[in-house]
Amino acid sequence: MSIVSSLGPHAGFILASYGASALVLAGLTLAILRDHRAQKQALDALEQRGAGRRPGRETS
Repeated sequence: MSIVSSLGPHAGFILASYGASALVLAGLTLAILRDHRAQKQALDALEQRGAGRRPGRETS
């Protein structure tokens, strides 16, 4: 018995839903990684211009 036949008559809908969810999660992950890179570059640019961190604050 294959996986598709064990899902019943709605197998196409179920598999399409899983596929769409995987695409959305992959897109969100890529967006987060791109934003992280952009924020890191912006912070590096600020630090090169002399804008440092506030005194008394610890970095994580």
